[in-house]
Amino acid sequence: MPYDERIENTFAEAFTGKCVRAIITAEDEEIVKKAAFDATSTPGAVIGRVEGGVERFLDASQTPDNRPGAMVQFYFGLDDLEKFEVELSYRIRQDILVKPFTSLYNATPQPEGYLGMMKQVGHCGDGYEWEENIYGREMIVVPIALPDFKIEKQLGYQSAVMGANFWYMCRTKKGVMEAGNKALEAIREIEGVITPFDICSAASKVETNYPWIGPTTNHPYCPSLKPRLKEESLVPDDVNYVPEIVINGLDMDKVEMAMKAGLKAVLEVDDVLRVSAGNYQGKLGDYQINLRDLF
Repeated sequence: MPYDERIENTFAEAFTGKCVRAIITAEDEEIVKKAAFDATSTPGAVIGRVEGGVERFLDASQTPDNRPGAMVQFYFGLDDLEKFEVELSYRIRQDILVKPFTSLYNATPQPEGYLGMMKQVGHCGDGYEWEENIYGREMIVVPIALPDFKIEKQLGYQSAVMGANFWYMCRTKKGVMEAGNKALEAIREIEGVITPFDICSAASKVETNYPWIGPTTNHPYCPSLKPRLKEESLVPDDVNYVPEIVINGLDMDKVEMAMKAGLKAVLEVDDVLRVSAGNYQGKLGDYQINLRDLF
């Protein structure tokens, strides 16, 4: 089948959210990885919480304190900045502060405003915390058992793009993993984007029989329901798996570059029979990204 004919004439629908971009550092790369992956796990934007991802890892020459680091992004889909601050603090307190000898620095390139870190994070010092200028940055020092956790006093946030996505429809399990890993590798080459779910097995829809859960399964695209749904099923012939890759980014140019890179990568795999995208018929999102227009 010709290369471009596998790309459905459809669009991904994406949304405006708020993004905090930050740098985690530690004494060694292993601790950096644990802190970065733990803090950005459990995507939760669709249920009013924070989702994040690791943009890239940094060597000592690229961080404020000349230690190994990770560039991470945290996204929030609501306009409630106070709630964003609280939800972000959970990730910082439970996943970064508790790791040995970690620090956290602001890295938002074009901040529209700032989230203060004293109320929700600094006061983990129980009133014994203090402020200090370190590496030319206004830092909060939180006294802990492994002295001491340092966090920049304010973390910048900016408007960014959330929820861009594509589906790659596969014949085999091997194709799911081979194509997905190729796509993730290609997307990591684009600065300023993350994939909060990596290879995602659970495309969702807004309409639901159980509204207290939030988005539920996009049943027409579930291969196991094809015999039950019959004509209602939208799973093409010979397709047995419909994984999704979600992309968040600092701006639309970066997101579109990542979408194109990811699509090109999955289409290199023979087991990928078709690519498509999730949308809401243009009724909900702030952006529409036509897949064919990317090429």
